[in-house]
Amino acid sequence: MSARGKLSSGLVGAGLLVVDKDQGVTSHDVVASCRKLLNTRKVGHAGTLDPMATGVLVLGVERATKMLGLLALTTKAYTATIRLGRTTTTDDAEGDTIADVDASAVRDDDIANEIGRLSGDIEQVPSSVSAIKVDGQRAHKLVRAGEEFTIPARRVTVSRFDVVARRDVTDGFVDLDVEVECSSGTYVRALARDLGSALGVGGHLTVLRRTRVGPFTLEHARTLEQLADAPAVSLDIDEAARTAFPHRQIDAAEAEAISQGRWLDPIGLPGVYAAIDPTGHTIALLQEKGKRASSVMVVRPATLRGL
Repeated sequence: MSARGKLSSGLVGAGLLVVDKDQGVTSHDVVASCRKLLNTRKVGHAGTLDPMATGVLVLGVERATKMLGLLALTTKAYTATIRLGRTTTTDDAEGDTIADVDASAVRDDDIANEIGRLSGDIEQVPSSVSAIKVDGQRAHKLVRAGEEFTIPARRVTVSRFDVVARRDVTDGFVDLDVEVECSSGTYVRALARDLGSALGVGGHLTVLRRTRVGPFTLEHARTLEQLADAPAVSLDIDEAARTAFPHRQIDAAEAEAISQGRWLDPIGLPGVYAAIDPTGHTIALLQEKGKRASSVMVVRPATLRGL
């Protein structure tokens, strides 16, 4: 990254950073590390990942932090391991054991049938230690305070829930390696809990790895160790816009107009999209409403053009 004095433009070093998060660290820990490695305070994340989980965590750097709330990260993919036969307080391996049941007699057909019921559009109750807010308070904080509460079920979509391997392990436990694709807001821990409950033996999550968030995959991602060797964003702000959003080409006059906060004529493109000038630079993110395509984020305002 360039010298500290040049960072005020917000465009130098700006972009999206896709991190392959290690197990045992929080998303906030990753943000703090990236701030040090990139020598800037302007780093934010587009949604958290549990400390026990590994994999794709999308961060915004410099001016690209303004993109984070506009990213369509509505689909996610995971690989995970579900242990049948043990119920825990957190629905994962970090919680205390509530009960152990011999699951060795559970048949593959029964597993497949119950997974079918947990696929598609379903009503899911998030884990009690999730970050869901209940009466304005995070559920996990209420649990630590010893308070009793109920989290209402919410509609989520599980578009893929496949068992790729079964392992019968010691003490009557059965481990299932699974692949899950789902909508944002789906808890894989809750899928493990509900599968075990439906089979009558209990279940919890022992391994979770996020392999994709929206269009960003492990192919884009680097570990913090790799980032330390070559501190830079994964996608600069122009690459990020082209990867994350549909886009339209605009001419120089249109680029000048929207860089000054004016609007363009709509072209019938739904949702948020990027306006790309003849040089390949993203000038703004636009959204159409009525007879206007207006900026929801000016990437390169007139005061920064040419940077």
